[in-house]
Amino acid sequence: MSDQHLDHEAPSLRGKAVFVTGGASGLGAALCQLLARSGADLIVADINRDMATVSANILREHGVRVHALGFDVGDPASAEHAIGTALERFGRLDVLVNNAGTDVTLPMADMTPQQWMRVMNTNLNGPFLLAKHASQHMRAAGGGHIINVASTAAKRAWPNASAYHASKWGLLGLSHAMHAELRPHNIKVTAVIAGGMRTPFLLDRFPDLDQATLQDPMNVAQAIRSVLLLPRESVVAEITVLPMQESSWP
Repeated sequence: MSDQHLDHEAPSLRGKAVFVTGGASGLGAALCQLLARSGADLIVADINRDMATVSANILREHGVRVHALGFDVGDPASAEHAIGTALERFGRLDVLVNNAGTDVTLPMADMTPQQWMRVMNTNLNGPFLLAKHASQHMRAAGGGHIINVASTAAKRAWPNASAYHASKWGLLGLSHAMHAELRPHNIKVTAVIAGGMRTPFLLDRFPDLDQATLQDPMNVAQAIRSVLLLPRESVVAEITVLPMQESSWP
């Protein structure tokens, strides 16, 4: 079935305001593109403001409202200000996608405390801060949806990735805690265990990877959109999306 056919058949997200971190590249960019085609208004947030601005200009061609934000998700003041800006721009916030991620691929002995904290701030503290402020609005509005993009690194472990594993295992736990806490307020929370994707995040660090064993990030974006389009009475608390030849999964 073609993606074009999927777009034609899928219910619309028109009128929904969606905030995507790490939205200028990789999975974030694919998701923004797909959601814009589905009618969603978008906050494209990225630590690289110039890339976010370029992405936003392209997304507006789909006839939706788009605003670019450049900020560090792990900075408490910046995270609070970013959610406030989204509400000022669109008057609502229906979906938060915590997608921004980083890694330092080093043995523990070689990793500095600063490098450790940078990974933890981006991958774990950022999602907490953004969800804290977004959920306050969602509670008052009567509902919403928070998507936390984790990884197979939240289920297994391999050498030279201690900070990444700690942050992603933590994010998975945080996501399920959010689900338990926010569900009574009609706020859905979904953790996405994403397997290897053909994105700069992976290929820039591991250029020798066999790309045939990886998946197109648009495939994961489609899975996320399907979760967002579920009926109001149902929630997917955790979803795993793997390439058929995923090497980091049993």
